[in-house]
Amino acid sequence: MASLTDVTVPDIGDFKDVAVIEVHVRPGDQLVAEQPLITLESDKAAMEVPATGPGRVVEVLVKAGDRVSKGTRILRIEVDAPAAAASATLLAPAPATASTAKPPPAAASARPSAPPAIAPVPGAASYTGPVDLQADLVVLGAGPGGYTAAFRAADLGLSVTLVERWPSLGGVCLNVGCIPSKALLHAARVIEEAAEMASLGVDFGTPKIDAAKLREWKNKVVGRLTGGLAQLAKQRKVQVIRGSGRFLSDRHLEVTGGQGRQVLAFRQCIIAAGSEPVRLPGLPDDPRIIDSTAALELDLPQSLLVVGGGIIGLEMATVYDALGVKVSVVELLDQLMPGVDADLLRPLERRLRKRYAAVMTGTRVLSMKPVAQGIEVEFEQAGARKSQVYGKVLVAVGRSPNGRAIAADQAGVAVNERGFIPVDRQMRTNVAHIFAIGDIVGQPMLAHKASHEGKVAAEVAAGHKRAFDARVIPSVAYTDPEVAWVGLTESQAKAQGIAVEKGSFPWAASGRALSLNRDEGLTKLLFDPVTRRVLGAGIVGPNAGDLIAEAALAIEMGCDAEDIGLTVHPHPTLSETVAFAAEAFDGTLTDLYLPKKG
Repeated sequence: MASLTDVTVPDIGDFKDVAVIEVHVRPGDQLVAEQPLITLESDKAAMEVPATGPGRVVEVLVKAGDRVSKGTRILRIEVDAPAAAASATLLAPAPATASTAKPPPAAASARPSAPPAIAPVPGAASYTGPVDLQADLVVLGAGPGGYTAAFRAADLGLSVTLVERWPSLGGVCLNVGCIPSKALLHAARVIEEAAEMASLGVDFGTPKIDAAKLREWKNKVVGRLTGGLAQLAKQRKVQVIRGSGRFLSDRHLEVTGGQGRQVLAFRQCIIAAGSEPVRLPGLPDDPRIIDSTAALELDLPQSLLVVGGGIIGLEMATVYDALGVKVSVVELLDQLMPGVDADLLRPLERRLRKRYAAVMTGTRVLSMKPVAQGIEVEFEQAGARKSQVYGKVLVAVGRSPNGRAIAADQAGVAVNERGFIPVDRQMRTNVAHIFAIGDIVGQPMLAHKASHEGKVAAEVAAGHKRAFDARVIPSVAYTDPEVAWVGLTESQAKAQGIAVEKGSFPWAASGRALSLNRDEGLTKLLFDPVTRRVLGAGIVGPNAGDLIAEAALAIEMGCDAEDIGLTVHPHPTLSETVAFAAEAFDGTLTDLYLPKKG
């Protein structure tokens, strides 16, 4: 038998007449335990009022803008008779404190063996077996997003357990991604700069490549960073569990690894499980067909085919080319790094076509066959077929999220057909106490995006009022030359019918670029024709990845052309090309002669 029950605001401490800023339910909604009902905000804190049990919303008694205090009626719900008494009063929420407020205290060392019994979320499996460990917060994955989330949550007083399948912290990025590849790219750049100096009167001779020693140095760089993370985890009392995690329910995680099988019970969880390299179907199982992880081991062949003309493939091609390997690149689409503006790509492509054995765009790989000399690859381009044998083939055609590899469905967490987990601006999944960040939540799959998302998730989990609201996220290809872009691109503006005007500055007119013997670069800024605010930027040339941050800040700050142009930049530097691009748009540039508009 069902009965009607009024839901009232619980004890919210010293707060009175608190504003309702959001109502999360409407008549007819079926409630589950811990589902947010309303969000309140005072001048010091924000808090959510959650449900403690099932029921059906009959009437919503408040709206955004109303002010409530302890005991104010907010909902009328219909519940089954046994649950009616429990549903009449809701569990008081923990305030989401502002930065000046005291963080919640750390959990006591003696904790219950499992969270309080509550109704599971729809679609979640139930688990009633033994529990080995419990934490306020479990973070699944210790990449840049995961370790940032774990450390931030620990700083805010939560008891944190960090689950990582790699032997060391840092995930793909630190162990086999961003950091080791950039170390090798630095070595490649030094080799190229030394070779280029010969024509300027300084000849270092032919370099002697000791791949083993270079690999050892790369591993030391990785070791210093991952070791530093382990120390930071220890200092923050973050418990680290080695192994692969899979959900058993919306409150339990199974971890299997070197320590056997363990079950973790958690009150909240942040999924930071990352992504894996995409493997083309039908490839033969041969050690000479490698992915980006194996490529870092520097077992150098005489020739290498890179399948995929995106950032990862071209970065590794840069390394292998500098180390003396005969490199070819094949890309299915009509241009390298699809989506990048053609003027930014042009200097890179010119350089690659001069150096590489072949750069094949608009070309399909039909098959690969192991032969004595290597891997025989068959291509198709414009209807014509051809074959070529390569010592090794690097497959770098993208990465796939691990959303389906962690049994997220057992927790009732929604995963889309591509393996991504949808989240809101607070990084919550459809299950209120489970968050997701990084590669697993969608593009762009970038470490710097993941770390910012990790902080947001940790702060929301600790009760703070936070949201991920970055206007732009910069992208960088650490090729030679580097290519970097942020915000709106010209190709996007054209496709979306957005009116833009451009200011650009060629590095051939930059004193600093000429002194580096690298005059092929370009800096451009895109502006709104009416407000004159910067909407996007693109840079190609050495250190473009470092330079793009100024443009990202300009977009976040809403800067216009004058703001950038009137900011005094040091001379001679590459950074002043950003100011020159703004001046080119503004009509105040003196370092080039540009005919006046109109």
